[in-house]
Amino acid sequence: MKLTFELNREKSGAVNGFTVECNVHFKKGRRGRKRMQVGEAPPQPTVEPGKIPRISRLMALAMRFEELVRSGKAKDYADLARLGYVTRARMTMIMNLLLLAPDIQEEILFLPRIVKGRDPITERKIRHITATPHWHTQRRLWRDLLGKASQE
Repeated sequence: MKLTFELNREKSGAVNGFTVECNVHFKKGRRGRKRMQVGEAPPQPTVEPGKIPRISRLMALAMRFEELVRSGKAKDYADLARLGYVTRARMTMIMNLLLLAPDIQEEILFLPRIVKGRDPITERKIRHITATPHWHTQRRLWRDLLGKASQE
């Protein structure tokens, strides 16, 4: 936005012809007030449409929790459950996602965004896959689940 100030007259009535022009943009200040900033506005970040699937967020959360316990910042999963106001059983469900084969974990992290409707793949649908100890069986069950999700 270009802002122009023109000061045309002095007290004596003579025309001064003084003009100031500068580029400005508005930025959010404290308590939602707008603040004027001199210069061009920074480019707006582009955000992909849709939302990240919940299972992808849970997978990332499980990885983060594992790192917190491994580094000693959290004592154990029960400690994390207390901090997160969830039950220890729910914490176990989330952490069981780490029992999946690494390639399945990666696929879960990079699932496409949900533009419309419900998440086709939920944590509940994956529980039986996490209970399977063999990765090759997990991969077969995962492919079957993806096939069913694409048909819905």
